[in-house]
Amino acid sequence: MAGKRLAHTRPVLVLTRPAAQSQRFAAQFAARFGEDWPVLIAPLQQIVPLQPAIPATRELIFTSENAVAPLAALSPANGRRAWCVGARTREAAARAGFEAIAGSGDGAALAAMIVAARPSGSLLHACGEHLAFDICATLNLAGIETYSVQVYAQRAQPLSAAARALLAGASPLLVPLFSPRSARLFAGAAKGCRAPLLIAAISTATAAPCAALLPARVETAARPDAESMLDALSRVMAG
Repeated sequence: MAGKRLAHTRPVLVLTRPAAQSQRFAAQFAARFGEDWPVLIAPLQQIVPLQPAIPATRELIFTSENAVAPLAALSPANGRRAWCVGARTREAAARAGFEAIAGSGDGAALAAMIVAARPSGSLLHACGEHLAFDICATLNLAGIETYSVQVYAQRAQPLSAAARALLAGASPLLVPLFSPRSARLFAGAAKGCRAPLLIAAISTATAAPCAALLPARVETAARPDAESMLDALSRVMAG
């Protein structure tokens, strides 16, 4: 995609996920591309656990690893089954004591998996306030009674001064974006930026909000997982 002209410098990797997830991805990036890349962690969201009443259900649904710890703190796992959107969320649920089943990384695919299994009894979707896919509505339409409870908030926060300085500069920035909401937050925060942007998006819906920034390049991950995001970053860097 045509956009701002690139300078001949190594891009800074700018990570806008919550701090723990950004640190983990930074380590994955270093393992793939080397330790000598400049990295800036500048979260645009903070994960805040909530304390809602939890309905009693035998099976649960997690479409984000961020929901696992808050839910487990309020309603012990005790070996209950947890349907998880992907491998990373399954790992978190298994550590918390759930009998965890992993989907392919996509909410619609997880819903199809649950519909095919036809679990008995009702299900509980533990989630945040912002959903990329309404799995609760989909399962209820399929005749599987499913409740939803918000167990964490995703509080938006401004970009750091260091990130704003990079956006105002002329050096290229490498920006992986992992959800439509994070992309919308970044597009708002980066409005009017001078720096050439090399964007890797986890989905086409995530790539869309950044079009107004006139990025130098955009690549979309083939699958919604970290390895595919690293592949997309490799392609966007190769030009």
